[in-house]
Amino acid sequence: MNKNVKLEICLDSAESAVIAQENGADRVELCDNLFQGGTTPSTGVLRVTRKNIEIGLQVIIRPRGGDFLYSHYEFEAMKEDIKISKEEGADGVVFGILSADGTIDVERNAELVSYAHPMNCTFHRAFDVVRDHSSALEKVIELGFNRILTSGQEATVLEGAPRIVELIRQAGNRITIMPGNGITPRNIERIIDLIGAREYHVAVDHARESGMSFRPGGVYMGGLLRPPEFLNTYTDPVQVQVIKNLM
Repeated sequence: MNKNVKLEICLDSAESAVIAQENGADRVELCDNLFQGGTTPSTGVLRVTRKNIEIGLQVIIRPRGGDFLYSHYEFEAMKEDIKISKEEGADGVVFGILSADGTIDVERNAELVSYAHPMNCTFHRAFDVVRDHSSALEKVIELGFNRILTSGQEATVLEGAPRIVELIRQAGNRITIMPGNGITPRNIERIIDLIGAREYHVAVDHARESGMSFRPGGVYMGGLLRPPEFLNTYTDPVQVQVIKNLM
């Protein structure tokens, strides 16, 4: 194990955050709605999470799923959520705003970075859909972000490894490039050997049967595409341990 390599776990509940802490994670990214890649968690979940973990706590600031071009009202909501995250004791926030042409929205991101101070800021995987990754990296650095979460503009980190290596070289010591998406216990060692990053972002959920014994059929809480009603997901403690021990 390399103690200089950090493990961040992406998750969506206070219980999962406790599991991550107990099994060696260095930091968590707290989200809601992982089905859409993560949206801002509720104040209640954030508060309970902060009360129960001592490791680093990052909060995603994303008012909805989909693209990263936000309306005036969505942008105002992001500012309020950053304020709440700061008040509740988060260590950092995770966000990213793009312009319609696929470039970094400098003005709005700058405002949020300033609003978040002194918390650290991660530019999330909005980076993976920018028009030009090299110029986007320079803009994110200029804006004062602390790290970039990226799959190298590919579906998974393994596919995007060459570009992630390129980004790490370009960034030098100016910002942390954190690979994330598709990292598992089976490929973490290969990914570390290929990329050599200092931090990795991992989601390791497992399904748990609901405790409900009464299960009426034909009534659903979601749309046509939905997860099972009586199957809940939590961070898998075994996978966290395995990945951390392989790092």
